[in-house]
Amino acid sequence: MRRLLFVLVLFLLVGCSSSTPTPSATASIPSQAPATTESPPTETSVATATETMQSVQTLPDASGYRWSKVVDGFVRPLDLQNAGDERVFIVEQRGLIWILEGGTLLGQPFLDIQGRVSTNANERGLLGLAFPPNFQESGEFYVNYTDSSGNTVIAGFSVSADPNLADPNSERLVIGFEQPFKNHNGGGIVFGPDGYLYIGTGDGGSGGDPQRNGQNLDTLLGKMLRIDVLAGDPYAIPAENPFSDTGRAEIWAYGLRNPWRFTFDRASGGLYIADVGQGTYEEVNYWPADGPSGVNYGWNIREGMHPFKGQTGEGLTDPVAEYDHTLGCSVTGGGVVHDPALPEWNGVYLYGDYCTGLIWGLLQDAGGNWTNGILFRDTGFVISAFGEDANGSVYLVDHNGVVYRLERAS
Repeated sequence: MRRLLFVLVLFLLVGCSSSTPTPSATASIPSQAPATTESPPTETSVATATETMQSVQTLPDASGYRWSKVVDGFVRPLDLQNAGDERVFIVEQRGLIWILEGGTLLGQPFLDIQGRVSTNANERGLLGLAFPPNFQESGEFYVNYTDSSGNTVIAGFSVSADPNLADPNSERLVIGFEQPFKNHNGGGIVFGPDGYLYIGTGDGGSGGDPQRNGQNLDTLLGKMLRIDVLAGDPYAIPAENPFSDTGRAEIWAYGLRNPWRFTFDRASGGLYIADVGQGTYEEVNYWPADGPSGVNYGWNIREGMHPFKGQTGEGLTDPVAEYDHTLGCSVTGGGVVHDPALPEWNGVYLYGDYCTGLIWGLLQDAGGNWTNGILFRDTGFVISAFGEDANGSVYLVDHNGVVYRLERAS
């Protein structure tokens, strides 16, 4: 196992580290749903918990906690989302979405679009899932995938008469764009507190951003996009978007290499963007809820806080955390803990590395200062995503096919 992990790390480092995890050899489709091994925690009101719990001021001692297996048997899982109810939705890269409900993994996929998803490269596939705030009424949700040509598609789908089955024929194209190379496709899509859909796009691939897409406001690549899919057909441009007159109107922030996973803090509204680095540094960026739009996070002028190939630039926003490739090779962004069962973790942002399985905690104190530290070592995980259920429990997705939940060791 250690030899396999070393080979994987070496491959990613040589190939210019990428955010979407490198899949294992193609596996056959299982004849039944993956196996459930543990029941979910008792339901608690997250809204109430978030309002009453105060963020901690120091990182917790992680020795009293563990990642407990919830369900396994997946084929390259890489996203986990909730729809505001008891269900947890688990995304497989090959084009399937499964439902975990009441501790049971349902036997039929919620959505199967394998026939229209390209997985002929390590970073292609069904990459992201997002439920809008009005999902319970509208029944429409959104996915991010690469099509048969390898290009990015953001599309909406509708639930059928059975709430646990989506209609694969209901696809509605929201936005799509070409990918010049096979890697750095981004993948994350998230609805923000403002109700807008945020889309993380990679710089288009290859290595070093040869087309300089990260700094080009005339392309959607290397950006954080923000669109209103609830008020337009297929979408509208929010009035506050900063580049409607000077570039692509969909752009909200730029200078990103491959923001594989990003998340909003449900308490503060702040946005954490984990951006996969080139050959030396991985970074986590932060945007406060009251911060300006149009932020330039620096790629490819800088990698992390460091000049890239001797370049310099002005008006760049530093990451709030970074680590070099002695500790890993591809950052996987996580989420901010607001689990009522773990108040000593409240406000801690978790993120990890795909290659080494290290898991960090990042915390901003009342004075605005950041503390960053490794909390879990030697996990053996190939971390492709973190997620949470509607109750606030935090999950970790292992690309090797297992989903875990953060719990007390006792």
